[in-house]
Amino acid sequence: MKRGNQRQPSARKRILVLGATGTIGLATTQALIERGHNVVCFLRPGSWVGAHETENSTCVHHPRSYHRCVDVSDLDSVRLDGFCGEQFDAIISCMASRTGAPDDAWAIDYQAHKNVLTIALEHQVPHMVLLSAICVQKPRLAFQYAKLAFEDALIGSGITYSIVRPTAYFKSLSGQLDRVRQGKPFLVFGDGRQTACKPISDKDLASYLVDCLERRDRYNRVLPVGGPGNALTPQEQGEYLFSLLKRPARIRHVPLAFIDAAVASLNVLSRIAPCLSSKSELARIGRYYATESMLLLNPETGQYDADATPSTGTETLFDFYAQALRENRSVDRGDHAIF
Repeated sequence: MKRGNQRQPSARKRILVLGATGTIGLATTQALIERGHNVVCFLRPGSWVGAHETENSTCVHHPRSYHRCVDVSDLDSVRLDGFCGEQFDAIISCMASRTGAPDDAWAIDYQAHKNVLTIALEHQVPHMVLLSAICVQKPRLAFQYAKLAFEDALIGSGITYSIVRPTAYFKSLSGQLDRVRQGKPFLVFGDGRQTACKPISDKDLASYLVDCLERRDRYNRVLPVGGPGNALTPQEQGEYLFSLLKRPARIRHVPLAFIDAAVASLNVLSRIAPCLSSKSELARIGRYYATESMLLLNPETGQYDADATPSTGTETLFDFYAQALRENRSVDRGDHAIF
């Protein structure tokens, strides 16, 4: 008799993927295909062209990968254009708001997911794997509350769930590669050691998400996860970048008062000019990440605990830095860039 927490025998399944055009979504789709699953991807209007232009063409043109243009904000579109009366063995969602601005967050991180869940329950989909974020442990921002609201809806729905809360992505920690390569200093807030994270690669996270389909010990659980190795501070990230380039480390410490002033100014200006409210929220998001670690939070002490933060995978952030520098490659972070 098999133990309940062991991975179940792999069998070809029909998986619905949300957010397939993002970096994590692409990696997850690729992992599903490599394991023999059939994949149907819901692509939001405006993301269809980007999906067909991606370098990861195997995910787009593979015979076991299908794409449907679905307006996830419209319940009827999800039902008619998306599910099409068909059955799925599971849903994996890597979908997220693009900016984290309040309207976008509640529309995508909550309502769009709620629409998919509603139709999934109609079709009796047995399992949903949700990519969330570890920062919802200490919510202060609109996108965090939106994610938590959907987590609660998913948990209360009766469907088997696996809610994955990763720490930091390689992409989000690579915005200063070009600065350092160009001889500019690496910027950190405060002393550069106030926060830490366990970065996880797209490939390792994708593997973890797909494993949730088969591992019963990940059913009906909230799963914080980071990458391999020790937790890293911004100071350590900057020092390592310079060591890869064989240059003396140039770390510029930006006072937290600088970002506090920006947040305060934008808060005032957004009351006068509501069009600035999104920029104000982005500034608050920047401050949050400048002052809060992306590690498991001990609810009893209120402190972040690196040792208690689970690790998975084999790829490290420093491996990623080394490869990006060798290939002279920039990392486009889109709407999430701060520096």
